[in-house]
Amino acid sequence: SLSAGLDLPGRFLFAILTLMTLIANLVFIEEAVYIYRKIPSSKRSIIIWVNAAAPVIATTSCIGMWIPRSTMFTDFTASVFFAIVIHKFLLMMIKECGGQKLLLRRFENGHFKISTGPCCCCCLCLPRVRITRRTLFWMKLGTFQFAFFRPMFMFLSIVLWTNGNYTPYNLSPKEAAMWISCFIGVLTILALWPVAIMFQQVRALLTCKKIISKFALYQFILILNHLQTAIINILAMQRIIPCAPPLSSSARGAYMIQQLLIMEMFLITLISRVVYRRRYDDLEPPECTAEEVGDKKQTP
Repeated sequence: SLSAGLDLPGRFLFAILTLMTLIANLVFIEEAVYIYRKIPSSKRSIIIWVNAAAPVIATTSCIGMWIPRSTMFTDFTASVFFAIVIHKFLLMMIKECGGQKLLLRRFENGHFKISTGPCCCCCLCLPRVRITRRTLFWMKLGTFQFAFFRPMFMFLSIVLWTNGNYTPYNLSPKEAAMWISCFIGVLTILALWPVAIMFQQVRALLTCKKIISKFALYQFILILNHLQTAIINILAMQRIIPCAPPLSSSARGAYMIQQLLIMEMFLITLISRVVYRRRYDDLEPPECTAEEVGDKKQTP
Protein backbone atom coordinates (compact mmCIF):
# COMPACT_ATOMS: atom_id res chain seq x y z
CA SER A 1 0.00 0.00 0.00
CA LEU A 2 1.16 3.52 -0.79
CA SER A 3 -0.84 5.37 1.88
CA ALA A 4 1.99 5.31 4.46
CA GLY A 5 4.23 7.42 2.20
CA LEU A 6 1.66 10.08 1.29
CA ASP A 7 1.59 13.64 2.59
CA LEU A 8 -1.67 15.37 3.53
CA PRO A 9 -2.57 16.64 0.00
CA GLY A 10 -1.77 13.18 -1.38
CA ARG A 11 -4.04 11.49 1.17
CA PHE A 12 -6.80 13.98 0.38
CA LEU A 13 -6.47 13.30 -3.37
CA PHE A 14 -6.54 9.52 -2.84
CA ALA A 15 -9.60 9.88 -0.58
CA ILE A 16 -11.46 12.00 -3.16
CA LEU A 17 -10.66 9.59 -5.99
CA THR A 18 -11.71 6.60 -3.87
CA LEU A 19 -14.98 8.37 -3.03
CA MET A 20 -15.57 9.03 -6.75
CA THR A 21 -15.04 5.32 -7.46
CA LEU A 22 -17.48 4.38 -4.72
CA ILE A 23 -20.12 6.82 -6.03
CA ALA A 24 -19.64 5.51 -9.59
CA ASN A 25 -20.28 1.95 -8.37
CA LEU A 26 -23.36 2.98 -6.36
CA VAL A 27 -24.76 4.84 -9.40
CA PHE A 28 -24.15 1.76 -11.55
CA ILE A 29 -25.85 -0.57 -9.03
CA GLU A 30 -28.87 1.74 -8.90
CA GLU A 31 -28.95 1.87 -12.70
CA ALA A 32 -28.64 -1.94 -12.96
CA VAL A 33 -31.64 -2.35 -10.63
CA TYR A 34 -33.62 0.11 -12.76
CA ILE A 35 -32.68 -1.69 -16.00
CA TYR A 36 -33.59 -5.05 -14.46
CA ARG A 37 -37.02 -3.76 -13.47
CA LYS A 38 -37.91 -1.68 -16.54
CA ILE A 39 -36.13 -3.14 -19.57
CA PRO A 40 -37.35 -6.31 -21.39
CA SER A 41 -35.49 -9.46 -20.36
CA SER A 42 -33.99 -9.94 -23.85
CA LYS A 43 -32.00 -6.68 -23.49
CA ARG A 44 -31.25 -6.56 -19.75
CA SER A 45 -27.91 -8.34 -19.54
CA ILE A 46 -26.45 -6.66 -22.65
CA ILE A 47 -27.33 -3.12 -21.48
CA ILE A 48 -26.01 -3.85 -17.97
CA TRP A 49 -22.74 -5.14 -19.46
CA VAL A 50 -22.30 -1.99 -21.57
CA ASN A 51 -23.14 0.25 -18.58
CA ALA A 52 -20.64 -1.60 -16.38
CA ALA A 53 -17.60 -0.64 -18.50
CA ALA A 54 -16.94 2.75 -16.86
CA PRO A 55 -17.40 1.69 -13.17
CA VAL A 56 -15.31 -1.48 -13.68
CA ILE A 57 -12.44 0.52 -15.19
CA ALA A 58 -12.73 3.08 -12.37
CA THR A 59 -12.62 0.27 -9.78
CA THR A 60 -9.58 -1.45 -11.30
CA SER A 61 -7.81 1.92 -11.55
CA CYS A 62 -8.57 2.66 -7.89
CA ILE A 63 -7.19 -0.73 -6.80
CA GLY A 64 -4.07 -0.14 -8.91
CA MET A 65 -3.66 3.33 -7.38
CA TRP A 66 -3.72 2.01 -3.78
CA ILE A 67 -1.76 -1.20 -4.51
CA PRO A 68 0.87 -0.38 -7.18
CA ARG A 69 2.09 -3.98 -7.49
CA SER A 70 -1.35 -5.03 -8.72
CA THR A 71 -1.27 -2.73 -11.77
CA MET A 72 -0.56 -5.52 -14.24
CA PHE A 73 -3.52 -7.55 -12.95
CA THR A 74 -5.93 -4.60 -12.80
CA ASP A 75 -5.00 -3.63 -16.37
CA PHE A 76 -5.60 -7.25 -17.38
CA THR A 77 -9.08 -7.21 -15.80
CA ALA A 78 -10.09 -3.87 -17.37
CA SER A 79 -8.80 -4.87 -20.83
CA VAL A 80 -10.58 -8.22 -20.83
CA PHE A 81 -13.83 -6.67 -19.60
CA PHE A 82 -13.83 -3.94 -22.24
CA ALA A 83 -13.05 -6.49 -24.98
CA ILE A 84 -16.31 -8.23 -24.01
CA VAL A 85 -18.14 -4.88 -23.91
CA ILE A 86 -17.17 -4.17 -27.55
CA HIS A 87 -18.90 -7.42 -28.57
CA LYS A 88 -21.88 -6.63 -26.34
CA PHE A 89 -22.26 -3.15 -27.87
CA LEU A 90 -22.65 -4.67 -31.34
CA LEU A 91 -25.25 -7.11 -29.99
CA MET A 92 -27.03 -4.22 -28.25
CA MET A 93 -27.47 -2.35 -31.54
CA ILE A 94 -28.93 -5.48 -33.14
CA LYS A 95 -31.27 -6.00 -30.16
CA GLU A 96 -32.40 -2.36 -30.25
CA CYS A 97 -33.50 -2.92 -33.86
CA GLY A 98 -35.77 -5.72 -32.65
CA GLY A 99 -33.33 -8.61 -33.02
CA GLN A 100 -31.55 -10.19 -35.96
CA LYS A 101 -34.70 -11.37 -37.81
CA LEU A 102 -36.37 -7.98 -37.65
CA LEU A 103 -33.13 -6.23 -38.62
CA LEU A 104 -32.86 -8.42 -41.73
CA ARG A 105 -36.49 -7.64 -42.60
CA ARG A 106 -35.93 -3.90 -42.22
CA PHE A 107 -32.82 -3.87 -44.39
CA GLU A 108 -33.62 -6.81 -46.69
CA ASN A 109 -32.58 -4.80 -49.76
CA GLY A 110 -29.98 -2.71 -47.94
CA HIS A 111 -26.18 -2.73 -48.05
CA PHE A 112 -23.51 -2.17 -45.40
CA LYS A 113 -21.06 0.64 -46.10
CA ILE A 114 -17.74 -0.99 -45.20
CA SER A 115 -15.54 1.98 -46.13
CA THR A 116 -15.59 3.29 -42.58
CA GLY A 117 -13.16 3.60 -39.67
CA PRO A 118 -10.97 2.50 -38.13
CA CYS A 119 -9.99 -0.03 -40.78
CA CYS A 120 -11.04 1.26 -44.21
CA CYS A 121 -12.11 4.90 -43.79
CA CYS A 122 -9.81 5.95 -46.66
CA CYS A 123 -10.89 3.16 -49.06
CA LEU A 124 -13.95 4.89 -50.54
CA CYS A 125 -13.87 2.62 -53.60
CA LEU A 126 -14.81 -0.48 -51.58
CA PRO A 127 -18.13 -1.99 -52.71
CA ARG A 128 -21.12 -2.06 -50.37
CA VAL A 129 -21.91 -5.45 -48.86
CA ARG A 130 -25.44 -6.80 -48.87
CA ILE A 131 -27.10 -7.21 -45.48
CA THR A 132 -27.68 -10.94 -44.99
CA ARG A 133 -27.53 -13.47 -42.19
CA ARG A 134 -24.00 -14.38 -43.29
CA THR A 135 -22.66 -10.81 -43.16
CA LEU A 136 -24.19 -10.38 -39.69
CA PHE A 137 -22.45 -13.59 -38.63
CA TRP A 138 -19.08 -12.29 -39.85
CA MET A 139 -19.62 -8.99 -38.05
CA LYS A 140 -20.42 -10.79 -34.80
CA LEU A 141 -17.37 -12.98 -35.31
CA GLY A 142 -15.23 -9.86 -35.81
CA THR A 143 -16.07 -8.57 -32.32
CA PHE A 144 -16.18 -12.00 -30.68
CA GLN A 145 -12.60 -12.84 -31.77
CA PHE A 146 -11.36 -9.86 -29.74
CA ALA A 147 -13.30 -10.95 -26.65
CA PHE A 148 -11.75 -14.41 -27.11
CA PHE A 149 -8.14 -13.62 -28.03
CA ARG A 150 -7.56 -10.53 -25.87
CA PRO A 151 -7.70 -12.51 -22.58
CA MET A 152 -5.29 -15.09 -24.06
CA PHE A 153 -2.73 -12.43 -25.02
CA MET A 154 -3.12 -10.66 -21.67
CA PHE A 155 -2.62 -13.96 -19.83
CA LEU A 156 0.52 -14.60 -21.90
CA SER A 157 1.74 -11.10 -21.02
CA ILE A 158 1.30 -11.74 -17.28
CA VAL A 159 3.11 -15.10 -17.51
CA LEU A 160 6.06 -13.46 -19.32
CA TRP A 161 5.98 -10.50 -16.89
CA THR A 162 6.22 -12.75 -13.82
CA ASN A 163 9.20 -14.45 -15.50
CA GLY A 164 10.88 -11.08 -16.20
CA ASN A 165 10.57 -11.34 -20.01
CA TYR A 166 7.87 -8.71 -20.49
CA THR A 167 8.05 -4.94 -19.95
CA PRO A 168 4.82 -3.12 -20.86
CA TYR A 169 5.12 -0.58 -23.69
CA ASN A 170 8.78 -1.41 -24.34
CA LEU A 171 9.14 -0.60 -28.07
CA SER A 172 12.33 -2.60 -28.63
CA PRO A 173 11.95 -5.18 -31.45
CA LYS A 174 13.72 -7.74 -29.27
CA GLU A 175 11.07 -7.49 -26.55
CA ALA A 176 7.90 -9.58 -26.48
CA ALA A 177 5.84 -6.53 -25.50
CA MET A 178 6.16 -4.95 -28.95
CA TRP A 179 4.96 -8.05 -30.81
CA ILE A 180 2.10 -8.76 -28.41
CA SER A 181 1.03 -5.11 -28.65
CA CYS A 182 1.06 -5.29 -32.46
CA PHE A 183 -1.11 -8.43 -32.47
CA ILE A 184 -3.54 -6.87 -29.99
CA GLY A 185 -3.63 -3.67 -32.08
CA VAL A 186 -4.62 -5.61 -35.22
CA LEU A 187 -7.28 -7.57 -33.32
CA THR A 188 -8.63 -4.32 -31.84
CA ILE A 189 -9.01 -2.69 -35.26
CA LEU A 190 -10.75 -5.80 -36.63
CA ALA A 191 -13.16 -5.70 -33.66
CA LEU A 192 -13.96 -1.98 -33.88
CA TRP A 193 -14.66 -2.11 -37.61
CA PRO A 194 -17.94 -4.13 -37.42
CA VAL A 195 -19.24 -1.86 -34.63
CA ALA A 196 -18.61 1.24 -36.78
CA ILE A 197 -20.25 -0.40 -39.83
CA MET A 198 -23.35 -1.37 -37.84
CA PHE A 199 -23.59 2.08 -36.24
CA GLN A 200 -23.54 3.79 -39.64
CA GLN A 201 -26.37 1.51 -40.78
CA VAL A 202 -28.72 1.84 -37.78
CA ARG A 203 -27.89 5.39 -36.68
CA ALA A 204 -30.96 6.99 -38.31
CA LEU A 205 -33.29 4.18 -37.21
CA LEU A 206 -32.19 4.27 -33.57
CA THR A 207 -32.05 8.04 -33.11
CA CYS A 208 -35.09 7.75 -30.84
CA LYS A 209 -33.08 5.44 -28.59
CA LYS A 210 -30.18 7.91 -28.25
CA ILE A 211 -27.82 5.58 -30.10
CA ILE A 212 -25.53 8.49 -31.08
CA SER A 213 -25.02 9.44 -27.42
CA LYS A 214 -24.46 5.79 -26.47
CA PHE A 215 -21.93 5.33 -29.27
CA ALA A 216 -20.14 8.53 -28.23
CA LEU A 217 -19.81 7.27 -24.63
CA TYR A 218 -18.50 3.93 -25.90
CA GLN A 219 -15.94 5.75 -28.07
CA PHE A 220 -14.82 7.95 -25.15
CA ILE A 221 -14.21 4.89 -22.96
CA LEU A 222 -12.28 3.23 -25.79
CA ILE A 223 -10.06 6.28 -26.44
CA LEU A 224 -9.41 7.06 -22.77
CA ASN A 225 -8.76 3.45 -21.73
CA HIS A 226 -6.55 2.51 -24.68
CA LEU A 227 -5.13 5.51 -26.55
CA GLN A 228 -4.63 7.79 -23.53
CA THR A 229 -3.07 4.94 -21.54
CA ALA A 230 -0.72 3.98 -24.38
CA ILE A 231 0.45 7.59 -24.93
CA ILE A 232 1.19 8.23 -21.23
CA ASN A 233 2.98 4.88 -20.84
CA ILE A 234 5.16 5.53 -23.90
CA LEU A 235 6.03 9.02 -22.58
CA ALA A 236 6.96 7.47 -19.24
CA MET A 237 9.09 4.76 -20.88
CA GLN A 238 10.96 7.45 -22.86
CA ARG A 239 11.53 9.43 -19.59
CA ILE A 240 9.60 12.41 -20.98
CA ILE A 241 7.55 12.25 -17.79
CA PRO A 242 10.31 13.00 -15.22
CA CYS A 243 10.85 10.82 -12.17
CA ALA A 244 10.09 12.23 -8.72
CA PRO A 245 11.82 10.15 -6.00
CA PRO A 246 10.77 7.72 -4.70
CA LEU A 247 8.64 7.31 -7.87
CA SER A 248 10.25 6.39 -11.18
CA SER A 249 8.98 7.71 -14.52
CA SER A 250 7.00 4.51 -15.13
CA ALA A 251 5.43 4.65 -11.66
CA ARG A 252 4.44 8.31 -12.13
CA GLY A 253 2.95 7.48 -15.53
CA ALA A 254 0.92 4.64 -13.98
CA TYR A 255 -0.41 6.95 -11.24
CA MET A 256 -1.34 9.60 -13.80
CA ILE A 257 -3.26 7.03 -15.86
CA GLN A 258 -5.11 5.61 -12.85
CA GLN A 259 -6.08 9.00 -11.42
CA LEU A 260 -7.21 10.35 -14.80
CA LEU A 261 -9.24 7.21 -15.53
CA ILE A 262 -11.03 7.38 -12.16
CA MET A 263 -12.15 10.96 -12.81
CA GLU A 264 -13.07 10.30 -16.44
CA MET A 265 -14.96 7.07 -15.75
CA PHE A 266 -16.80 8.77 -12.87
CA LEU A 267 -18.11 11.43 -15.26
CA ILE A 268 -18.97 8.85 -17.95
CA THR A 269 -20.88 6.77 -15.38
CA LEU A 270 -23.00 9.80 -14.44
CA ILE A 271 -23.66 10.66 -18.10
CA SER A 272 -24.49 7.01 -18.90
CA ARG A 273 -27.14 7.04 -16.22
CA VAL A 274 -28.86 9.94 -18.00
CA VAL A 275 -28.48 8.44 -21.49
CA TYR A 276 -29.64 4.91 -20.60
CA ARG A 277 -32.22 5.97 -18.01
CA ARG A 278 -35.23 6.49 -20.24
CA ARG A 279 -37.33 3.45 -20.95
CA TYR A 280 -37.81 2.99 -24.70
CA ASP A 281 -40.58 1.00 -26.33
CA ASP A 282 -39.59 -1.50 -28.99
CA LEU A 283 -39.51 -0.25 -32.55
CA GLU A 284 -42.52 -0.99 -34.70
CA PRO A 285 -42.17 -3.82 -37.24
CA PRO A 286 -41.34 -2.65 -40.80
CA GLU A 287 -44.87 -3.43 -42.09
CA CYS A 288 -46.49 -1.33 -39.36
CA THR A 289 -44.14 1.55 -40.03
CA ALA A 290 -44.90 1.43 -43.77
CA GLU A 291 -48.66 1.40 -43.08
CA GLU A 292 -48.36 4.37 -40.72
CA VAL A 293 -46.45 6.35 -43.35
CA GLY A 294 -49.13 5.48 -45.94
CA ASP A 295 -51.89 6.57 -43.59
CA LYS A 296 -50.17 9.89 -42.95
CA LYS A 297 -49.87 10.52 -46.68
CA GLN A 298 -53.56 9.74 -47.28
CA THR A 299 -54.84 11.86 -44.36
CA PRO A 300 -54.42 15.31 -46.04
